[in-house]
Amino acid sequence: MSTHTPHQAVTALRAHPELRGGTDERFAGYGIMGTPFASGHYLALREMVASSIGPSYRTIWHRDPQGRWTIHTTTDPKVSCPRYFGAAADVRRVPSIDIAWTGESDVEVTLGDVLHWRIGLASSPATRILTAMGDMMPMRALASRSVLTAMGPMAGAVLGTGRMRLCGRTPNGPRFRATPLQVWRVATTEASHRGQDLGAPGPLDVQTALGDFWLPQRGLFFVGQASFTSPTPSAGDVVAARSEMA
Repeated sequence: MSTHTPHQAVTALRAHPELRGGTDERFAGYGIMGTPFASGHYLALREMVASSIGPSYRTIWHRDPQGRWTIHTTTDPKVSCPRYFGAAADVRRVPSIDIAWTGESDVEVTLGDVLHWRIGLASSPATRILTAMGDMMPMRALASRSVLTAMGPMAGAVLGTGRMRLCGRTPNGPRFRATPLQVWRVATTEASHRGQDLGAPGPLDVQTALGDFWLPQRGLFFVGQASFTSPTPSAGDVVAARSEMA
């Protein structure tokens, strides 16, 4: 059975970080799938507590109103999110990303002096339905490409997040499969980036995507797993070339 609060779910995941079987590149973690702001900014958060290719890590994804993406990662970009998405973003390795739970459904995220982000989470009938599906279905089915292909549009419609795909191709070329097992909505959020208040949350004028991965038009928090096919050597070279220390 799923735990009842986001904090409990994260605590359970950290205590028992398990990867499903397979030969692809696999991750288990949680985060903000994405949160849009009416100002045109967009934020996403990942903490992968288990990885088949490297250490645990945290990333913050930021899109500015001009559509430029930056991925901040706490570990080598070659073994974190930029391995798959770095071709569409600037990549910056950072010393740390702080995540502090201030309540069972409230979290604060800090990236040095660059970003301060507060998030309040809540459940809804739609998130409870999707979480119940994650409880009932075996992992083998949930990781099936055909099941994920069908679930993506259904989840997008139920959650009101716009277009959603749970499998497809990343900007660097590898194919991804995203398996959210528990879901909550972002009920409240406020953030500042380099001292600028990002303003009220709200959908972008045009929904944004990185490759086939569409970012939701409403804030979502997830606990789940993801897998990727291996990048080609040239894709890894792109990540290395675009990376820089923050």
